[in-house]
Amino acid sequence: MDARGSWCVGECAVDADLSVSAVVPIPTVVAESFAPFMRARNHHAVAAVFAVCLILGGTARGQGVEPSLLPPPGSVVPGDPLALPQVHSLPPTSPQGPVVLDMPYEALPSCTDDCLVPNAAFPDGFTDLWAPQPWFWQMLPNNLIYTSYLAGPKEPRIGSVMYQATNPDVFNPSRQEGTLWDTTLGGRASILRFGSDPVVHPQGFEVQIEGAAFVRLDPQDDRDLRSGDYRFGVPLVYGVGRWQTKLAYYHNSAHLGDESMIKYPWFPRVNYVRDCIVWGNSWYPLDWLRLYGEVGWAFYNSGGSEPWEFQAGTELIQARPTGALGAPFLAVNGMSRQELDWGGNICVQAGWAWRGRRSEKLFRLGFEYLYGSDPQYEFVFYEQNRYGFGVWYDF
Repeated sequence: MDARGSWCVGECAVDADLSVSAVVPIPTVVAESFAPFMRARNHHAVAAVFAVCLILGGTARGQGVEPSLLPPPGSVVPGDPLALPQVHSLPPTSPQGPVVLDMPYEALPSCTDDCLVPNAAFPDGFTDLWAPQPWFWQMLPNNLIYTSYLAGPKEPRIGSVMYQATNPDVFNPSRQEGTLWDTTLGGRASILRFGSDPVVHPQGFEVQIEGAAFVRLDPQDDRDLRSGDYRFGVPLVYGVGRWQTKLAYYHNSAHLGDESMIKYPWFPRVNYVRDCIVWGNSWYPLDWLRLYGEVGWAFYNSGGSEPWEFQAGTELIQARPTGALGAPFLAVNGMSRQELDWGGNICVQAGWAWRGRRSEKLFRLGFEYLYGSDPQYEFVFYEQNRYGFGVWYDF
């Protein structure tokens, strides 16, 4: 339609007051259909018809549309009714930086916890749990080559034991200690591994990190904090077949609880500290039987600590998934220390444990008995004779 309001079939020029200068072919049928609107001299209607012309003309390049006549996206004024959508690039689907660990990623089917996923749970036909598997680099694998000792009083885990101690109270020797509550808040994790990745008993080289706080509360005295030990360590681990070994460093420091210092100011606080190098070995003669032992030498000692320590024990526990019913377990740990004239303590645990299909981690409930040196190193030169009930989650 020209400036006089008449149609021009085939080509059409839009007035300058619409800020568009383009020649676009308009099919005759479309022009005749929109003639009543155009005669109304409505600029908004003119703009709408022009947009339709652009669309219809652009769908058929053979009808005379020239791409060079369309305004580039960057030159469109915001708010313009003829503005075209901006084109944005999608984010890249391939890595843009270095791939540190190059390992295969396989799509696994989605299923419930009781189904079987290849390489992600125990097989139905339990063959050899120690069979060699491919080794490759892994960052933060889900399981451990060298696990914490189940009955070790100073092993990192999450656990809590409420017990009755029949020995004399460290603060008031004229009475028994009675009911006490020991809790461990910590864990052990694998940081880097070159090795296999089964559900349990992986093999290879591994760097671990461990840490825990061991605290003692007194339920008979407003749940006051009696003492707390703090441990941090870095084990370097190697495992092949049924045998595992570790070379580790750990720091352990003991502290008297603040409430205890206020209520018993005459009690001599011990600044017990150990920075220790440990060499440990673990062996599974049977799938459900573990034997272990380790020796430690502290290169820094304080508060009565002396360099040498020894630890050994055994564990009998189901190596495969237990199901909802669980399975029994038995664990025994003994420790000997130089500062105690090679005395120490022995800890026995027995109860029920659960292990899932997709993890080596354990949840345990059971009975604990400990006799010998107090495992809270603030009271290392006092003896305990205690029994109680505990709950543990082992990494």
